[in-house]
Amino acid sequence: MTEPIRALEEQDEPALLRDQFRQLLRYRTLLVAGVLLGLLGSGWLALSGEDTYAATGEVSVRSATSDPFAAGASADKGINIGSERQTAVSDAVGTIAAGTLAKQGDTVEVGALLSGLQVTNPPNTLVLKFSYTGRTPEQARARAQALAEAYLEIRRERTEDSIDNMVDGYRAQLKPLTEQRDRLAEQETGTGDDVTSARANLIVAISALNQKISELRALDTTPGYLNKKPVAPQNPTGAGLPLLLGLGGLVGLALGLLMSWVRLVFDPAVRSTRELVRSLGAPLLGTLPRERAGARTLLAIGRPGSRLAEEYRAVAFRLAYDPSFAERRRLLVTAPRGDNDMARAAAANLAAAFAEMGRDVLLVEADLRTPSLAGDLGAAHPGGRGPRWAAGREDRGWPFDSRANVDVPGSGAFTLVAGRRTENVPRALTSAPVSRILAEGGRPGAVVIVLAPPVLSYADAVALVDRVEGVVIVCQPREVHRSDLERIREIIGAAGGSVLGTLLHPGYARLDRRARRKAARDRPRGRQPAAPDPEARGRYGDPGVTGRTGDPAETLGLRTLDSGTGRGGRSSAAGPG
Repeated sequence: MTEPIRALEEQDEPALLRDQFRQLLRYRTLLVAGVLLGLLGSGWLALSGEDTYAATGEVSVRSATSDPFAAGASADKGINIGSERQTAVSDAVGTIAAGTLAKQGDTVEVGALLSGLQVTNPPNTLVLKFSYTGRTPEQARARAQALAEAYLEIRRERTEDSIDNMVDGYRAQLKPLTEQRDRLAEQETGTGDDVTSARANLIVAISALNQKISELRALDTTPGYLNKKPVAPQNPTGAGLPLLLGLGGLVGLALGLLMSWVRLVFDPAVRSTRELVRSLGAPLLGTLPRERAGARTLLAIGRPGSRLAEEYRAVAFRLAYDPSFAERRRLLVTAPRGDNDMARAAAANLAAAFAEMGRDVLLVEADLRTPSLAGDLGAAHPGGRGPRWAAGREDRGWPFDSRANVDVPGSGAFTLVAGRRTENVPRALTSAPVSRILAEGGRPGAVVIVLAPPVLSYADAVALVDRVEGVVIVCQPREVHRSDLERIREIIGAAGGSVLGTLLHPGYARLDRRARRKAARDRPRGRQPAAPDPEARGRYGDPGVTGRTGDPAETLGLRTLDSGTGRGGRSSAAGPG
């Protein structure tokens, strides 16, 4: 059993990611602009900035100790390395270093001096790395060394000040004890035990204080060591021009992707095939390739080696085996809005493809406002036989008097009912003759294809939906909005039809668009077609429709059907069998 055409599934996350990435790549101009901005910014930074040099010195911090060689002595006793880093970048250190540099002829303010200093601490160490960035190698070396030595100097001064303060405190405690001891010595006339005991206690206390003072005086107050003296660097610091350009390119690419994403969020156009299928509620029948401008005639089928013809054949086969289309074999081809040229080409090529499959095809041009299909098909090569089932009526007037055969080289023929400009278009499309023409699709082996104006520009397509239920939308994704597709689905569904699928076309190249605009400017506006000659109309079709003079040489592929022949008869231009 043949399954109907289904829409694409939306649960494939890798496919969704690929679609989103392709959507971002649509805005190549923004991506290129972002990369160029990044490269220009990085190049400006590399060329306009001054060269700087960095010199580094390492200081090993230690605490004051009485015996550094004693067992169990710890070098980090009483050292908070975080506080030491703060001390190294303090104004006190900067003031001492600025004074030292001033003696060497380098006059600099404390704030400016400290602005180029960076002090770091490697993990699990008591080492401080003094890195200074200067304009010249010698300046960086001299200032890094001056700051490191100033740090050691201020740490030594603070340690010695602490020792002096403690010694002064002990001496303050020692003074009253000494005075009391001297008074007891003067009272030593008696042999009382209390006086002797008090004097002995004072001597012990005085001895303990003197011992503490001696220990403080014996402390090693070395604050640390300059393990690595700063040296003048040979090369400037910072990233070079190649690295800056690479980083600028990456930053610019990220900026371009961000701008593309913002543009994508606010873009009302269809952003991907999946979004088009979801908005329209119909599957994608095919995507038409773009051909060379020289080979771009209306009928691609019949040209050898045409990829466009193969795509039309694939779409026709897919429709032929779709149960929704095979039940009635009537198809309405239209565009959302604007230009209807691609829908015109799709209708003609699908008619030729069904003719290749052996079907009796009737192509009805229901675009009665700007009819041009007969003139465009005049370039088809003659030959072959047209369908036999479309003839057999003696009706005069449109649509019966606009019927002609179109020969497709090597593929067969189909019947064309060319459109004609009419004052009351809705009445003409809903007339009984049009209904009888569309009813031909009910015959065995017959296919009726109707070309209608853009569905959102005119209501002509909606007027035909109740008799031609299957609709194919021909559009370019970048020129149609999601709201338009949703509106088309609602309009066609409310009219009793269904969208069989969408056919995507690549649009026109720049040269083609320029030529089309020039042709539109050169085309006279408001001119009504001349009244056709009845005799010429009976032989070559309506010259008011095709824009031709009646010369049969100008309608190579069009042959008027002999109205006297019935079904199975041959056209008068076909020649005898």
